[in-house]
Parts: sequence; structure tokens; C-alpha cells
Amino acid sequence: MDPNTAIEPAAACGTQQVCVLEHRAFHYLSEVLFRRDEAGTTPVMVMQLGDRQAAVPLRALQHELGIANDSADGRMFGLIAQSLDFVAGLQIGDPLPAEVLDGHASWTPDPMHRAVAAARLRLQLAAWLRREAAGATLSDSDTIRRLDEDPEMRRQVNAAMEQAAGELGVPGRAAVLSLLEDLAEELSYIEALRVGLRERMRRTIAAIESISETGRIDQKRLEMLTQVRRLGAKAFRHVSARFDELDTRTDEVLTALRNIDSHRNLIRSSRDALYRLSLAWDPILRAWEAAAGALTGTPLWQLLERTYRFLAPRYMQVQEWQTFVAGQHRARPKPLGQVMRW
Repeated sequence: MDPNTAIEPAAACGTQQVCVLEHRAFHYLSEVLFRRDEAGTTPVMVMQLGDRQAAVPLRALQHELGIANDSADGRMFGLIAQSLDFVAGLQIGDPLPAEVLDGHASWTPDPMHRAVAAARLRLQLAAWLRREAAGATLSDSDTIRRLDEDPEMRRQVNAAMEQAAGELGVPGRAAVLSLLEDLAEELSYIEALRVGLRERMRRTIAAIESISETGRIDQKRLEMLTQVRRLGAKAFRHVSARFDELDTRTDEVLTALRNIDSHRNLIRSSRDALYRLSLAWDPILRAWEAAAGALTGTPLWQLLERTYRFLAPRYMQVQEWQTFVAGQHRARPKPLGQVMRW
């Protein structure tokens, strides 16, 4: 097996629910940890060597141990690599995340997210009855809750359920309500991520935009602040577009209810992609939230530099990023690698 070949994606290994490796090498290794490398791109196995830690890429480890992709350990290596999209680390004996086992999420949204998702669907159904597009009126959770509690809107929702039952060929309003609840359960994860990712990004970017430029700022720092603001705004547009696209696909609520299985797959795929993105953003968002606008001087510029190093490889144009990295290479040679896409 070529050590430069990526680990094959794997399906769940039969009924295996935990991280188990059979090769005898793992019988002699204690407290190994599987995680991604510092750049967040490559799955590695971390082990203690004296007073130091060694990180070995999984694909190189698999090659070195002669583990075939279609063996039990090879399939488990694939599952470990997939699992690191959903957990920060995994040890032998740890349960595998549900996402790689059966497609369910390994985390749970709050009840309020379920309530907002259900209310959004009810309002979309009422808009269908009126032959209107609902998207423009469902801009935020406060608006959704207010409209959902309006007596006239509730009357329209009940009427829409009666008509939808005929369109869908199901026995009455209760059956439509059951379908709405099933779809709302899937969409509740999207609502949770809307708050947990997009709204946190919005607040962080607003905090960066509010940084005062009073006092003397050298050219290098001013350029970095400008780039962070530009890339932060671009990142927010990028993430918002993902939510808007999914909202558009589920805006035709009757179509979604008629094809609920395919929409469930679409929602879960989007959920997992957004969750991976949320995990990547979380350390940066936490750092800005902990600062709460109180950072000044050197700590502020250190956080801005950290933020820039997070944003640049993800949201800078490929040619621009390659030029930037080439400039860094002149000071410290390092393989360029592939530009990450999120």
C-alpha cells in the first residue's frame, strides 16, 4: 500500500461500536490518541515517547504495519479518520460517533431549536396555502416565534394541514403533523448550528470590526487587521449562503414532506458539513468570546494574528494564498500542500 494514499472511507464494521484495533503493535502501546494534526487536516496517532509526544499520520502507520484497507483494522482506520470529523480525539476503547455508524448525530439540539424548526415548517405550510414564498418573513427565530403564536396564523396553519393531507394522500391533519414533526426533528440540528455557528461568527466579526484604530499602528498590523476584517466578512457570507441554500431547498415544504427520505439525507449531509465547520471555528470563536472586547495591546494583536492564520488558508483566493505562502517560504521553507476548502 502506498503511504501517500489516503485512508479509504469505511462503512461501519458490522456491529462494532467502539474503536478496536487487532494488530499486535497496539497491544504494546498505551494511551495512544487519534486526532488531527495541528493544521487540522491529517488524522494522526499521538503517543508518548519519554518526555515527548510523537504524532504519526494514520496512512503512514497503516502502511508501516502492512494493514490492508479491506482488513478489520483497515476498515477501523477508515472509521477513525471519519470519526475525527465529529470528535476532537479518539482512544482505543472509545465509542465511535453515531455519524459514522448509522447517520444520526452524536450531539443533541436544545428543545428551543426543535420548537423553532417546527414553527418554521408550520409557517412555510401556511405560506404554501397562500401561494407565497415564506423565506422573506422567516429571517430570525424571534420573528418565527412571534408569527407562530399569532391566532390568525394558527388558523391558516390548520387550514393548510387539512389541504396538505389531501395533496399528500395521508389520512387527515394528524398525519401531516406527524410528518412535520419528523422533518422538524432533522431541521432542529440546522437551527442549533444557525445559532451556534453563524450567530457566533456574526458577533465575533462585529467585535473585530469595532476595533479602534486610534494610536500608532504600524503598516504590518494595519494590513493584518484589514485582511482579518475582509476575510471574516467573506467567511460569514460563505457560511450564511450554506444556511440560505438549505432553507431554500426546504422552503417548498410540501415537496419536502412528499419526499421526506431524500430530504432527510440532504439535511443530514448539510448538518454534518456544518458541524465539521463549527468544530473548526470553535477555538477562534471561544477566544474572542472570552476576550469580550477587553483585549488591548499585544494580546489583542496576538489574537488577531491567530485569527488571520485561521482565516487565510480557508477563505483567501488560491492564487493570493499561494503568493502569501511563497513569501513565507523565503523565510522558512515548507511544502505548500493543498489549499483547504470548507
